[in-house]
This record gives sequence, structure tokens and C-alpha cells, in this order.
Amino acid sequence: MSASALDPGLPRAEVQGDPPPLAPNATAEEKDRHWYTYVYQGDRVPQLTVRALIMGAVLGMLMATSNLYTVLKLGWSFGVGVTSCVLSYVIWNALRVLSVGRLTAMSILENNCMQSTASSAGMATGTTIATCFGALLILDPAHRHVAWPIVAAFTVTTGIMGVLLAVPIKRQLINYEQLPFPSATAVATTLKSLYAHGTEALHKAYALIVALAVGALIGVLNTDEDQFVALGQFFTWMRTRIVNIHMPALVPAAGIRLLAGKPMVGFGFEPSGLLIAAGMIIGLRSSLSMFATSGALYFFIAPWLQSIDAAHAGVAGYVASIPTVAGGTMFHPMRWSLWGGASIMVFAGLTSLAFQWPTIVRAFRGLRRKNTAEPPKGSMQEIMAGIEIPVRWVVIGIIPVGLALVALQIIAFRIQWWAGLIAVGMSFVLVLVACRAVGETDTNPIGAMGKVMQLLFAVISPGNTTHNLVSAGVGANSAAASAELLGDLKAGYLLGNNPRKQFVAQLTGVLFGTLAVVPAWYLMIPNIAALDKYPLPATQVWVAVARVLSAGIDSLPMSVRIVIVLGALIGIGVPLLERLFPRARPWLPSVMGLGLGWVIFFSNALSFAIGALIAWLWRRLHQRSEKIYMVPVASGLIAGESILKALLAMLATAIGLAG
Repeated sequence: MSASALDPGLPRAEVQGDPPPLAPNATAEEKDRHWYTYVYQGDRVPQLTVRALIMGAVLGMLMATSNLYTVLKLGWSFGVGVTSCVLSYVIWNALRVLSVGRLTAMSILENNCMQSTASSAGMATGTTIATCFGALLILDPAHRHVAWPIVAAFTVTTGIMGVLLAVPIKRQLINYEQLPFPSATAVATTLKSLYAHGTEALHKAYALIVALAVGALIGVLNTDEDQFVALGQFFTWMRTRIVNIHMPALVPAAGIRLLAGKPMVGFGFEPSGLLIAAGMIIGLRSSLSMFATSGALYFFIAPWLQSIDAAHAGVAGYVASIPTVAGGTMFHPMRWSLWGGASIMVFAGLTSLAFQWPTIVRAFRGLRRKNTAEPPKGSMQEIMAGIEIPVRWVVIGIIPVGLALVALQIIAFRIQWWAGLIAVGMSFVLVLVACRAVGETDTNPIGAMGKVMQLLFAVISPGNTTHNLVSAGVGANSAAASAELLGDLKAGYLLGNNPRKQFVAQLTGVLFGTLAVVPAWYLMIPNIAALDKYPLPATQVWVAVARVLSAGIDSLPMSVRIVIVLGALIGIGVPLLERLFPRARPWLPSVMGLGLGWVIFFSNALSFAIGALIAWLWRRLHQRSEKIYMVPVASGLIAGESILKALLAMLATAIGLAG
């Protein structure tokens, strides 16, 4: 190996195409040398620039708001990596055209650094606000919001904690074990194809932009007419003069009436591009599983239970299974079924986590440091030490951030100091497992591990739902952020980025994401009535677990207790069958789909199924175009409608406050 290949200040070999393959039994030093020689270019290509940070911050703030909406609506968030990369590429090149060439092209590493900022802003902030603080709003007897300074401090500290905790395990999982991180690899591949200037990459970019515009248009057309006076007047004018373009929130508008002549909440078709696009992404197996359980609930189980409730009306001590809402004018089957759905998902998650015990063992084995001696001068170890994120940065950051998190729990939520320390310490454990699981399988088990935190705090602080939810929020947000951001470092590793600069971009993203998502939360959800308009599948699971752990299962109706047990059996049984009979897995229902079908409205499950069928038919009729365009089209529809709906919800609240 020549000196030029080892000296970071000297040029390295220019490699055309893919670098030469690495030997399967290569040592850690050989892997570092191979990467540094053939891949790394972070010291000779623009990367952490002001324009990259600004672009990432703007897109990340939009994506944070979008994911806040999708978590409220669907129960999960969508990765922003590919979408932000394509949007950045298109927007910047459009600005270059408008500047008549005065702006230079953004390098591939700048775009990757932009994506790190956007991912951090979009993925490390909004999820826990919707779940943890949404659950706190529901469970508070007076339905009061937690004060915004507390929410902001919680969001930024858990987000930064996630960024910091990803650093110590980065080299082990990415450099040495070289785990695949499928979504991160897709981001790197997308960027390479964009900068290869191929027609296929440009077609993907244009498809995403067009779908983004269509999604935004759908978001306008299915907005309630009374949300804005001007918009309602426009819909009225169009209806009387030309054609009715307003899309109702539900078809039929009053819902399908099966129970005692009263409609059920969410029983119909919801014309939403976001929901159909989500079904296109998650696939036929999960979508049909959701549709099957939701259909069984609305068509058969809820009417049966309501007939039993009607037969026992007036009986002392009898608690109705299917509650009514809206002054008793509508039945709400999901208020009953969410217990069974939550049971399925919690036990399925815990069972799958138990099956991942080798992953957990490897996560803790990876903590062992093999060499603590000072690296020799001029060695590969010294060169990499100058590129990688220093451990001292992590130590300097974790101490004040960890203490701030403990202090926040003590002051804002009256959690005892030692319990707060346990919550912060458990964050590191969850990070180890979540990061490795995402790296190996592209699946983040943080939902199940959040429930583990809730179980732990049911013992530490029994009967206190606030402590239960906040502790889970600390661990869940830190681990979710860490796993997502480690994926960003994987994409940077594949592109030859400087991880120190990515680290700075990620910290910047957390700050901008917090600036966007905290005011967005209060504007979108000014009160409990606004929160009740959303399905809240993930939030309701947190609420259900907190209630059961705090009040005891005896407080629930007998039908709910039965369905919880049945849900547990399904949640354990389906993953067990998949494990024992792997060839039968494609023919088994998706266990998470079965659970979600009982915590979302029937209208949501129907749209998911329609989207999945569209993607399946597209693949059968023209596989090549489906492979090229399906993900960009679906991502654009989701981002366009969710961003627009979130902005409209915030604007409506702002106008009301101003008035």
C-alpha cells in the first residue's frame, strides 16, 4: 500500500465504476483501508455546506410536519431519505436554471449531507409527540396540553440523545460487520443514479414531483368545506357553476348504518391519496390482513356485541362493549377493538423480539473494545480516528443531555431521580437492539421495546400513567432516532462521506425539526376535540397499555378481557407459525396487519387494500414500469397530501386564534 493511500492529505486512486471486491475474511484494518482508498472522498468534495444545511432544514421541517400527520392518521411514519434526496436534486437544479448558471451544482455528498439533516429533522422529532404527548392529552382528566417548553425540551433532548448514542456502535455495525441497512442502501443507490444523469433517474424524480402535486391537490379537495370560509365559497361556486369538485371525507357521507339504525365511526370509503399510496408501499399481505380484521369487526362482531348490549340495557353493573359517541348518535367499534388490536401487536412484537435474541446478544458483544491503545503514527487506525466521530464528542454531549433528560422528568413529570436515570440508561439498551435490528432486517422493533419500558415502569411507578408514558417516550424516541440516523451514516459510508460532517448535519436537523414540529403539534391539535378527529392507532395503543398496567384488567368489560387474551394468543401464535413453517409465511396473515385492522377505521383499511391491489395489478401488467415508478409515485402522494393537510390544519387554528 502506497503512502498516498494512507495519508489523508494526499490524493487517492480514482476508481471508475464499483471498487474492487473486498475479501470475505478481511480484517477490520483491511476493511478500513479498502474504504478509505476506494470509497472515501469526504475531504475533496463539498459536503457540509451552508446551502446543504439550509435545504435539509427546510425539507426536514416539512417532513417532520408530514410525519406528525401520518402518525396521527396512520400510526407510523415514513422514511424521508429518498423523498428528500429527489426533492433536493430537483429543487436545486430548478434554482440553477432560474439563476442562469450562477449557482453551481450541488455535489452528491452535499445532497447526502442535506439528506442527513432532513432525516434527522423528520424522523427524530414528531413520532413521540404524537404518541407520548397525544396519550397524555387523552389521559389527563381535564384534557390539558403539556406546556410547550416541556414538549420542546423533551423532543430536542431525546433527539440529540439518539444522535449521540448512534456514534459508539457506528464503526462496529457499519465499518466492520457491514450490516446491509436496506433503506439506507436504497438512499445511496438513488443518489448515485441521480448523479449518473440517467434518463430513468430523471423519470423517477419527475414522477415524484407530479405525485407530490397530485397529493397536495387531493388534500385541498377533501378538506372540510367549513374549515375555511373562502375555500367553502369556492367549492359552492364550482358546484353551482361548473361541477362539484369537492371530495367528501367519507362515502357515503353519513356512513353505513348497520347498528340499530345508527352509523359507525369510519364505516365507508375515504377518498385519500395518502391512504391508497400507503397501501401501495406496505403491500398486499399486510393490507389484506388489515382489511379482513376490520371488515370482520364492522360487519359481524360489532353488530353482534351491540345486540348483546341492547339485551342487557338497564341491567345494573353491565358495561356496554360498543360505546357511542357524538351525543349517542354514532357507535364507535374501535373503542372496543383497540384492546384486542393492541394485544395482538404488543405480543407479536415481544415474540418477534424474543426470536431476535441472537441479534440482542451480538449487540452487546459489539460493545467490547478490542484495542484501547494509542494508534501508531501514520497507521490506518490513526487516519480513521481523524475521520470518524471522536468518542470524546459523545461523552461531552451525553453527560449534559442525559442530566437534562433526568432533570426534565423530575421537574415536569415528578418522576423520582433514580427512576429518571433508569429511563435514560434503558435508552442505551434499546438503541443497541434497535440499531442492529434495523441494520440486519430494516425493521425497527421500537414499538415492542417501548412497551417493555411501560412494563418496567408499571413496576417502578405502579398506577401512574404519566410516568409510564414519559419513560416509554424517553427510550422510544432516543432509540428510534438513533436507528434512523445510523442508517444515514450507512448511506454516507457507501458514498464516501465524512461521518463527522454528517454528525453535525444530524444535530442541526434535530434543532430545526423541533422548531417545526412543536408549534405544528399545538396548531394541528389545539384541544382534545381536534385530536379526536384522527384515528390515532399508535397513540391509542400507548393509552390502552398505560391504562391496563395502571388500573388493572379488572376495570375492563368482560368482552374486552376476552379479546385481550385472544389477541395475545394470535400475537404469539402467528409469529410462532412463521418461525416453525417459514415456507408457509406467504400464506399466513400479517400479524401486525391483523392488529392494525382493529385500531384503525374501516375506511382506512379499505383504502390500504385498494392501494395494495393497484400495486399488485400494476406489477402483474407491467413489472418494469412498476419497479421504476411505484415507490416515487406513492412517496409523492403521501408527502404531498400529508404536508398540505398538516399546513391546512395549522392555518385553521392560526386563523381561529387571530380571530
